[in-house]
Amino acid sequence: MGFGSYDESEQENQDYDTDFEDDDGVSTDETDHDGDVEFEFTASNDELLDRLEEIKENT
Repeated sequence: MGFGSYDESEQENQDYDTDFEDDDGVSTDETDHDGDVEFEFTASNDELLDRLEEIKENT
């Protein structure tokens, strides 16, 4: 077999388990959140932009 080639018979013999049970999932009603999220930023915009430039230079 050359680079990138494959055995077509392997592709034909794949079994997929598509039997999904209703009890296997997560109920989204159990994880509702009715709260607030607040962020307090201690850095100025200039400090954040400087930090972003540092990150860009290191990648």
